[in-house]
Formats: sequence, structure tokens, C-alpha cells
Amino acid sequence: MTPQIPGYLLSFESIVRLLVTIIALGLIWLGAVRMPASAKWRYTTAIVLSAVLIGWEIVAQYLGAANTYFAAADTAVPTVLFGLLIPLAVAAIALWRSESIARLVSAIPLHWLVAAQGYRVAGGIFLVLWADGRLPWQFALPAGIGDVATGIVAVIVAALLARNVIGAHRATYAWSLFGIADLVVAVTMGAMTSPGRAHLLAFEAPNLLVTSYPLVMVPTFAVPLALMLHGLVLWRLRRETSATNRLVAA
Repeated sequence: MTPQIPGYLLSFESIVRLLVTIIALGLIWLGAVRMPASAKWRYTTAIVLSAVLIGWEIVAQYLGAANTYFAAADTAVPTVLFGLLIPLAVAAIALWRSESIARLVSAIPLHWLVAAQGYRVAGGIFLVLWADGRLPWQFALPAGIGDVATGIVAVIVAALLARNVIGAHRATYAWSLFGIADLVVAVTMGAMTSPGRAHLLAFEAPNLLVTSYPLVMVPTFAVPLALMLHGLVLWRLRRETSATNRLVAA
């Protein structure tokens, strides 16, 4: 049974997705401007990454609108997991194998990588949909509250980093781990409240909306992008800590 999609959700999702795409593109080009390389190499890397990002979004939208990820009661493995995990695997391999991508990411100011996730406050839409009787509380409350908290704290932590406040890096670690945990809980609760083999909660009102377009763009685009940003923040923190330790040892 396909759920009825409220009009305000369609408008909200399209606006937020455009904003998130602009933020991601902004980070790419900010890194390109600052990375140590020739102009041709810098902008070629940025153009390729921008094309991949937009291409990913288009594919995710097409598959989501075609109900490719729609949860069914007889689904052994939720297909939405492929839409989440494949982009993460591709991003991890690209960062590991491409020196140009690593240089570009290293050139993005760390506080901007953190501040970018201020968009997570848009997760408050889960709370609105729960209050409207369209999402089960078992999913909506942890996902919505966790996203809003992550988005608000992202701005605070970014400000601490920008001012080089003592303890800012520890706060960034804590924020990033909390943000990742929030996403893991949201994905888990989404699976446990949706039709399928993992459906253990909310039998009276299953979570049909999260695998329906446009909300399916959250687990197939917004969530993997957020996990990528968290991963890049942790990667940067590790590299900076290693560099600092080498300087102290020298």
C-alpha cells in the first residue's frame, strides 16, 4: 500500500535537497580554490566531483520516484540499504585511491566541514510528520530530535574551531560520533518500523513513508552525504593530530 504523500513534504524536501546540494558543491569548490595544485588540476577535480555529486542525486531521485526502494512485507534485505551503502563505499574508495580528492578535502577549512551539517536541523520534519500521524514515534522521535541536536551543535562546534578555542577538537570528535550514532539509530529504527524481515515495531502503523518518494531521498542521499561529511571530519582530525604529534616529537 503506497502512503498518501502530503503536499508540504514534497515542497519541503525539494527545498532542503537543493540547499544540501548547494552546500556540498560549495565545499567542493572551496577546497578546489585552496588546494595546492595547478589551476587546471584543481578545477578539473572540482568539476569531476561536482558532476558525480549531481549525477548521484539524479540517480537517487529517479530510483526513489520509481518506488525502487519501497518496503514490502516479503523483502528479506531492505533495498534502501543499497542506496545508502553503495555511495559510502564509492566515496571511501575515492578518498583512499585519489590523491587529488585527498588534497581537495584537506584544503577545506575544518570548521566549514562541520558547519555544513547545520542543515541537519531539517530533520525536524520527522517530528512534524509524527505529529501529523504519518510516522511512528519509534522512528520519528529519535531521528528528528537527534538530527535537530546535531545541526544546532554543528554551528556551535564550528564556531569553536574557527576561533581555535582550547578543547575544540575534542568537542568536534564528540559531536561527530554523536552525529554518526544518530544516523545509525535512525536507519535502524527505520528498518525496524518498516515492512520487511526486520519489522519489529509499529505494526499498527508501519513506516511506509520513509521508503516512499520524496522522503526516501533521506536514506539514499541525505544520510550517506552526512556520513561522508562526518567521515571526512574524523579523517581530518586524525591527520591533524598525527601532524601535531610529529612536530612535537621533532
